[in-house]
Amino acid sequence: MSRAGPGLLLRDILRGEDEQVAAVTRVIAATAPDILLLQGIDHDLEGHALTALADRLEEAGAIYPYRLALPPNGGVPTGRDLDGDGRLGMPRDAQGYGRFRGAGGMALLSRHPIGTVRDHSGFLWRDLPDGQARDVLSPEALAVQRLASNAAWDVAVEVGGETLRLLTIHATPPVFDGPEDRNGRRNADELWFWLRQLDGWTPDGVPPPQPPLAIIGVLNADPVAGEARRAALTAALSHPLLQDPVPQSAGGAEDDDSTDTADWRDPDPGNLRVDYILPSADLDVTDAGVFWPARDDPDRPLLGGSDGNGASRHRLVWVDLVLERAEER
Repeated sequence: MSRAGPGLLLRDILRGEDEQVAAVTRVIAATAPDILLLQGIDHDLEGHALTALADRLEEAGAIYPYRLALPPNGGVPTGRDLDGDGRLGMPRDAQGYGRFRGAGGMALLSRHPIGTVRDHSGFLWRDLPDGQARDVLSPEALAVQRLASNAAWDVAVEVGGETLRLLTIHATPPVFDGPEDRNGRRNADELWFWLRQLDGWTPDGVPPPQPPLAIIGVLNADPVAGEARRAALTAALSHPLLQDPVPQSAGGAEDDDSTDTADWRDPDPGNLRVDYILPSADLDVTDAGVFWPARDDPDRPLLGGSDGNGASRHRLVWVDLVLERAEER
């Protein structure tokens, strides 16, 4: 499930009183994914937030014995005035926007064992081949600015004797900047980072991730609308190693477009498709969807809030995959 706004706050999860946390719990319990990537959940050193949320999910019947939460770039100081406002230590001066360390991180919950994890969150933007950092960053910023605005993990999940690689992402929104389009360029390069690896490049000389795999997370880019630079997204949706299941929902169709995944204020930016699961082409996709029930659907109240945005303005995107050993195909 991808998230927007303040995300799941540590204090609210621990208190167990927040309606947003309750709505998130309801949606996850109703959809019951085997592997779940949460976005916008505050990270704390000892994992209290994720443990508290997992406990609530277990009470609702959704049990996830395997969990992963690494420190995100949100709120990590750079020591530089990245936004040029003459002040240091402000949220936009951090490696990723955040008022404190750990703001708005990612977490992986799984019913299958989590294996090797390669954390690329510290990779410097300047080091991406054909990247755009030098078009918008000062020499001082180039020396420290990480590419991932949130995090970038390559996670191996062991499913029935097979290893599924998850390439996770939460790209920065391509807005909240100036005519230089710093955030738009960074947004695109966060996806190019994974596409370059699919084409054989790696940041550390280790062999690139091999199928079966999936790029999963918030790309914050819509194929036709919004302000994102679409070259990276277009390349991903047409990449020969990937497939796009095009998840859809009745609620999205009712509001605007069945493929939309986020319900934002009209007309700007309006509803958009910004959350994706792009499995490798070798995987058998049996079904896909977006949990966005229509207004007259009995499941609609699970979303919470009078406008259906109680859990998040983003909707949970799901894909059913079949993993088989090559000799069994």
